Amino acid sequence: MAELVREPQPEFWRPPLLEEVTVQEPTPGMMEACPKCGTEFLLGSRFCHTCGGKRPPVMSESEHADAAAVARLWQQVVGQVGEAFRSIPWRGFKFPAWLNRLHFHAIKSYLGLSTASLISFVIGLSCVGAALLDGLRIAKTFVDWQAIQYYRAEWLLAATAAFVAGILLKKPNPND
Repeated sequence: MAELVREPQPEFWRPPLLEEVTVQEPTPGMMEACPKCGTEFLLGSRFCHTCGGKRPPVMSESEHADAAAVARLWQQVVGQVGEAFRSIPWRGFKFPAWLNRLHFHAIKSYLGLSTASLISFVIGLSCVGAALLDGLRIAKTFVDWQAIQYYRAEWLLAATAAFVAGILLKKPNPND
């Protein structure tokens, strides 16, 4: 078999020459984490290995001063909103009487559930709602439609698990 190849090519792999090997030091003016995905950059890399984004330089002094000014402005706005919120006379504000039925303990006594089973019930209802909302997605291809159905099945499976946990956590009623 070896005699079939008349003029074999030299090996394609050769050990690197010492002149070719260079270790890149990290650039001191470059960011350490990707702003898009938050992944740390590899040592000496110019691109993110997760999302492929370019490694941006660290902010200059003027950009840093602008960011500090925006932060101070944000703190002022938050302080003003907090003051406005605290100035509302909550003591004189009357809530409707039917809102008292929406308290956690009122629902718990009305349904006759323990705390753990009521929490499981609420989680199960949330999962059913997520499955219903997942059906509002628009599928452009058959594969997208299959993926949406798969997600809906997962939400319904999570709802089933939550409802079963609620049943298992319910304390027996002494009247039964």
